[in-house]
Amino acid sequence: MSHRKKVLQKIIILGDSGVGKTSLMNQYVNNRFSAQYKATIGADFLVKEITVDEKLVTLQIWDTAGQERFQSLGVAFYRGADACILVYDITNPKSFENLDMWREEFLVQAAPRDPENFPFVVVGNKCDKQAERRVQTAKASNWCKTKGKNALPFFETSAKEATKVESAFIESARLALAQDTSETDVYIPDSINLNTGSQKKAQVTSSSASACC
Repeated sequence: MSHRKKVLQKIIILGDSGVGKTSLMNQYVNNRFSAQYKATIGADFLVKEITVDEKLVTLQIWDTAGQERFQSLGVAFYRGADACILVYDITNPKSFENLDMWREEFLVQAAPRDPENFPFVVVGNKCDKQAERRVQTAKASNWCKTKGKNALPFFETSAKEATKVESAFIESARLALAQDTSETDVYIPDSINLNTGSQKKAQVTSSSASACC
């Protein structure tokens, strides 16, 4: 089997427990949604191959635990990230208020080369629950405008209904590509190639599966 040149991107998903990080990842990579909630233990990742701006990109998407007791593991998972998706639940104001904490913790622990311009994408998940909305779109949009020189990209998504999920991940990949200053593409071994649409999943700290809604 021949090798192919690809761009490898590591994307981290951060946010409080229960906001739907795992569900967003599973919807995007596997086109699946489960209403059953099971907290992620530590972190795990899925791999998806896409084409962005005529480049073949292999996304390594890391789903991280939202519980406080696992936050000390962050430095091990955040380092080397090319983009970060910050997720809150539109029905949970506290999860929105904690975005600042997640963003600041990521910048401290990941120590990116250019923190002011690091690619963040903000996602307000569970937009299918409009009757239960507690965080207004305008409030979140205004928050995004206060971070950095340019407003952070902002999407309201539904992992359940697949609303704008792909758009959020594609935008994070596109921003990461724009930040890439390397002159050569990463050479990725065949062991993580995606064959006929199949995905490879690896769990880092737990053998149990995770599924947040």
